[in-house]
Amino acid sequence: MKILFSSIPAHGHTYPLLPLAVAAKAQGHSITYATGENFHPTLARLGFDTVAAGRDIGGAFVEVAGGPVSPAEMQSRSPEEMRRIISRVFGVVLPSSFIADLRPVLAERAPDLVVYESACPGAGIAAKAAGIPAVCHGIGRGVPAGQLSALLADIVPLAEAAGVDYDVEHGRGRGDALLDIYPLSIQDPAATAAPRRVPLRPVAFADPGELPGWVTEPGEPIVYLTLGTSFGSVEVLRTAIHALAATGARVLVAAGPTVDVAALGEPPANVTIESWVPQADLLPHVDLVVHHGGAGTTLGAAGAGVPQLFLPQGADQFTNAEAVTGFNAGRQLLPADTTAERITENATALLTDTDVAEAVAALAADIATMPTPEDVAKRLPEFA
Repeated sequence: MKILFSSIPAHGHTYPLLPLAVAAKAQGHSITYATGENFHPTLARLGFDTVAAGRDIGGAFVEVAGGPVSPAEMQSRSPEEMRRIISRVFGVVLPSSFIADLRPVLAERAPDLVVYESACPGAGIAAKAAGIPAVCHGIGRGVPAGQLSALLADIVPLAEAAGVDYDVEHGRGRGDALLDIYPLSIQDPAATAAPRRVPLRPVAFADPGELPGWVTEPGEPIVYLTLGTSFGSVEVLRTAIHALAATGARVLVAAGPTVDVAALGEPPANVTIESWVPQADLLPHVDLVVHHGGAGTTLGAAGAGVPQLFLPQGADQFTNAEAVTGFNAGRQLLPADTTAERITENATALLTDTDVAEAVAALAADIATMPTPEDVAKRLPEFA
């Protein structure tokens, strides 16, 4: 079977789909992946054919907002204005680019099935307009009932122009199955009750790389600090680095592509700073993850059975933090409370909190019961 996967060209939107794509290829399916060219080297290493499709999120936000929109700047805008910007970006600008770019690709390659990520509805609309079955692949927690309809209202005319019946209430083409990677125990009730929901175990993915040798050696607890690939902040990282060093743990920092490691200064003796680490390989070795709350890191840490301290910066990070902390599997500090003293206090507590450890283990067990990418890959022909 020929399957085309498509996602917005960003780590948090593309990497969640790769375990299923890899599993489908291993089972003999021909995989084409349509996204921005910046991800093509990784996709090619996995053995996929690649085609360029869609615009990047950053460029779309610059166009709609009239300039760069940093996490701090987003927080300064009114909720109404942010809803307008988000609706325009994800309901018009990005999906329009994917519809335009994929129309000739689908006509030429005629895949049997399109798998599109939930923030990339343009790929699903393009598929249905071409008469090709499509499946929506979740990348994070569901949006509460009513909020999704408001955020995606702008996409309805776009879908209608393509002759597609779009289910704005559930954020996908009407009748499309949802491959949901969020565990049932912390998923939003609206998403768990959605039609044609197919659970899919979240599996962390990372480009190959080497971990520092000391990570696998016995010693003090290991704390991993990251703000992800899009929300890096020198100020927040500096504060967290010194706060976590004060716990006495060994601290490994992934600065990310948006932060210059040199800007973080000379770290304390028990802190190691890298620009990037293979996170999927690292998580099983750490005792605490301190992070922004991106869905990939959230689910990766949850699956590895690691407590989490959230320092959310924007996007869906507050939602992920609330889901995990509501299950008592971690704690969060909102931006106004992100001081060195509070980080040290909460990180120290999480390293020894037995109640949190029990909740973390229960969440990991929930994830372990979900069907694997290999299990779900066997079902893909059903959707075609």
